[in-house]
Amino acid sequence: MSMRPVPPGRVPTLTEVVRIAEPAPAGTAGPASTPDPAFARTEPAPLQPLAAPVPPPPGLDEEAVVQRVLADLQRQIDLMLEVKLREVLTPALTRATDALMREARTELASTLRDIVARAVAQEISRHRGR
Repeated sequence: MSMRPVPPGRVPTLTEVVRIAEPAPAGTAGPASTPDPAFARTEPAPLQPLAAPVPPPPGLDEEAVVQRVLADLQRQIDLMLEVKLREVLTPALTRATDALMREARTELASTLRDIVARAVAQEISRHRGR
């Protein structure tokens, strides 16, 4: 199941978002050039009121629809949570694993040095005892 966001139904144009300054009256300080008509100010379209909720068709179990929607939403949330947890935990777990491996190697090297030193000392004492 793809988790891509749904694009909006209508995206405002640049001229709806950016307000172009009105040209200064003649004889006042301001830009000397006339604005390009392609960049003329336009008013955004008025917002449409939300439609009234449509009652379910007869014979449709509203509770079953709610349960189906909730189950689908739960699956999507679980997937999104898993992805986000992986994104956040992967670097932290990698750092922890690296630190643990360095510590284990240090301890192993120290233990091996101790074992070799004891073995060498025992061998030397055996050769002296002969």
